[in-house]
Amino acid sequence: MAAVDIDVPVETEQQLRNHDDLERQAEGFKEQGNLFYSKKDYSEAFNYYTKAIDASPKNASYYGNRAATLMMLCRFREALEDSQQAVRLDDCFMKGHLREGKCHLSLGNAMAASRCFQKVLELEPSNREAQQENKNATTLLEYERMADFGFEKRDFRKVVYCMDRALALASACHRFKILKAECLALLGRYPEAQSVASDILRMDSTNADALYVRGLCLYYEDCIDKAVQFFVQALRMAPDHEKARLACRNAKALKAKKDEGNQAFKSCSYEAAYQLYTEALTIDPNNIKTNAKLYCNRATAGAKLKKLNQAIEDCSSAIKLDDTYIKAYLRRAQCYMDTEQYEEAVRDYEKVYQTEKTSDHKHLLKTAQMELKKSKRKDYYKVLGVGKNATEDEIKKAYRKRALMHHPDRHSAATPEVQKEEEKKFKEVGEAFTVLSDPKKKIRYDNGHDLEDDGCFDGGDFDANNIFRAFFGGHGGGFSFDSSPDSGPGNFFFQFG
Repeated sequence: MAAVDIDVPVETEQQLRNHDDLERQAEGFKEQGNLFYSKKDYSEAFNYYTKAIDASPKNASYYGNRAATLMMLCRFREALEDSQQAVRLDDCFMKGHLREGKCHLSLGNAMAASRCFQKVLELEPSNREAQQENKNATTLLEYERMADFGFEKRDFRKVVYCMDRALALASACHRFKILKAECLALLGRYPEAQSVASDILRMDSTNADALYVRGLCLYYEDCIDKAVQFFVQALRMAPDHEKARLACRNAKALKAKKDEGNQAFKSCSYEAAYQLYTEALTIDPNNIKTNAKLYCNRATAGAKLKKLNQAIEDCSSAIKLDDTYIKAYLRRAQCYMDTEQYEEAVRDYEKVYQTEKTSDHKHLLKTAQMELKKSKRKDYYKVLGVGKNATEDEIKKAYRKRALMHHPDRHSAATPEVQKEEEKKFKEVGEAFTVLSDPKKKIRYDNGHDLEDDGCFDGGDFDANNIFRAFFGGHGGGFSFDSSPDSGPGNFFFQFG
């Protein structure tokens, strides 16, 4: 049987011609892409490489070139996909493996990056770029390890340090950025933390980690209602986000307990308010700003309960957490005034006035300074053993008692040292009575004037014995003291002529 010649179908020849045309066209697009790439016009280069891929989707180098362009545009996830497609088409495509490794490294995937660089070194053992990038991947893994250890130990500054260096190698890693932002928030550096989180949200508004950090900043700035909104949104994006769930629960509990304490205080239930503020302080030790307010609130309740020393301690705790908290300084200063610790009160009021120069703060400072000055003088009220609101009769009775108690004749049988001390006290009692029994002098003394500076007791003008004689009748005699060894305090009698 004779052989039959079979002609090649016209369609197949046409297909071959079309394929060749597409290859030439793709090559033309690639050349144009290369031209734009050399001019650093990466957007146009991307467009032409895409056209080349559309014309010839099986060419590994086209994907490799587009991956390089995407890397220059910082679109590392898309670049990673192109690099992976390139090496799928050609497993020996060294540049494809190298670019895939660089993309993994930029995205923070150090282990995957290292595998890619190892592949390059298998293909070309002397490749210096792959050797250096592999070292970078190892360094990145070490920074991750140090950061994890630091976070576990609550050394947040160390974590920020590690993440800054890690991001120098992995600039597109959201995970590192989030960890840095979270630690900045825990360190109280809220504007920096918010800036990092906001940058991520601008690129990905559904990023649950960034939403959580944004809420965390608001929570630590005592904007609890707004914080809860971000935590809820984060949980909507990622229902299993444990940190957002815990923060949301703490925020709600803290607000509820603080509000409950405030309500009790407003109702004058100070003991209940004190206890509620104490309970609120146990909810989240990391919330510095809110806890500072809770300490100050508890100090206010404590002051109402006359727990002044505890109130001072609470104010100091608040200031330790937030050294710009004016209300805590004011509350502590008032407690210092109430406990007559005037130097400490002046120091706090000076701090307040330096920060906020208002007329009210100036008045408070001047009052404290006046009380401090008064406290450094002889306290005639203490000398007589009466309160500052003592009546004229109470002052007279106190003088009578103290003058007789310390009169030198009563201690004539005592040692010279005792006689000298009692004579000094007798004189002080006379001075105190001279001032407090004279309305004009008393007013000047109460207003802070130093009467010794005014010359009231200069030289020999003051004689305690004259005051004593004038008070007890002015006859120079008519009284005597029993100074026998068996006499006790108060054993004296009067003889009137």
